[in-house]
Amino acid sequence: MSRPLTLALMSAVDTVTETPLGGPSLPQERRLVTSIPGPRSQELLDRKSGAVAAGVGHTAPVHAVAAGGGVIVDADGNSLIDLGSGIAVTTIGNAHPKVVEAVQAQVAQFTHTCFMIAPYDGYVSVAEALNRITPGDHAKKSALFNSGAEAVENAVKIARKFTGKQAVVAFDHGYHGRTNLTMALTAKSMPYKSGFGPFASEIYRAPLSYPFRDGLSGADAAKKAISIIEKQVGADNLAAVIIEPIQGEGGFIVPADAFLPALVEWCRANGVVFIADEIQTGFARTGEMFASEVFGIVPDLITTAKGIAGGLPLAAVTGRAEIMDASHAGGLGGTYGGNPIACAAALAAIDVFENDGMIQRAREIGAILTERLGGIQAADPRIGEVRGHGAMIAAEFVDPETGEPDPALTAAVAKACIAEGVIVLTCGTYGNVIRFLPPLSITDGLLHEGIDVVAAALAAS
Repeated sequence: MSRPLTLALMSAVDTVTETPLGGPSLPQERRLVTSIPGPRSQELLDRKSGAVAAGVGHTAPVHAVAAGGGVIVDADGNSLIDLGSGIAVTTIGNAHPKVVEAVQAQVAQFTHTCFMIAPYDGYVSVAEALNRITPGDHAKKSALFNSGAEAVENAVKIARKFTGKQAVVAFDHGYHGRTNLTMALTAKSMPYKSGFGPFASEIYRAPLSYPFRDGLSGADAAKKAISIIEKQVGADNLAAVIIEPIQGEGGFIVPADAFLPALVEWCRANGVVFIADEIQTGFARTGEMFASEVFGIVPDLITTAKGIAGGLPLAAVTGRAEIMDASHAGGLGGTYGGNPIACAAALAAIDVFENDGMIQRAREIGAILTERLGGIQAADPRIGEVRGHGAMIAAEFVDPETGEPDPALTAAVAKACIAEGVIVLTCGTYGNVIRFLPPLSITDGLLHEGIDVVAAALAAS
């Protein structure tokens, strides 16, 4: 890095002050001192294009140098409102003081032994915490991994081993990762699957409950899905059903009441493992600790990642002890799975989720988002639906005449928001949904200001 650029980066964060526990305390404001991208960010983006594979894209054309509360500061000193949380990862806020303190203590102690070589307390403590806080009062066990996709792959492995069966059913609009097996489970071709096949076999797809588009009750949608599963796969061949209780990349689709309970009941009756992919919905995001609780279901296995460790890479599979114990010794694991630093961060993050009012804060944020976006929808029929739970809310954009998805409008609104210093994320099979995933540390004032920018961008589009 050149000396002028190094100095520029330093000056961009010279407003950062340190809390007693070491986390950054940034001015909680939207501040644009250059256009987006500014010259320093552009220089770094040019370096990115020369050094990083083209397939690794980016949403916001900024180069982050600091983040905390509800803002991200870039290399030019711009302060952007963060309504994405790194795709639901920094749920408790970036560099939370408790996480910083825990990580610093663990780094000074040891950074790695490989849990499969020399076990340590942090891994066991995270497993115990997950066994305790995930839905259901049955005996549970956990295994730790590095990423959401890795957790999903291992959940499928475990289900196949336990049942002795091979087939797996995923759902329309679902997203489960970018590895070979998880690409097969994922419904959307571009950008996740196109050109990357052939994919893993014995993966089947069933229709999801999508009330805005199918108009079905939860019971009728479940009946339709189960009929297709029985006819095209057969329960005798089916190891697992995997579903996001509220879909993430698929468009924050909230299934109709009774859909998920009916699926769980059918799985129980037919010896099929029900896997809830809570990688995006987990850890207070939906106004409950896990989205499964929103629908009153208890999964056999649950996959978690993203918000689990305050920004450090960690993932888990947690489930019924008899299912989790089906694998032979050595069948589960990985060199970095349950890294001690990530485990220290996770224990701190779980403490924050449980004891610092995060669930209530998610509900408060959800109420603000729903009321404000609902008001915009009432005045602008291009928003077809506002949906979600807690701090996981989405707006689906449509052609008001036909109801068809409008991805062009969605992209234009998102681009305009980023240019005005508000980071929003798009999603949906049709690319016509903006999802709101603010960190729970965001202030009401910043949240309202961010929504004001979204409203202005929509009005100008």
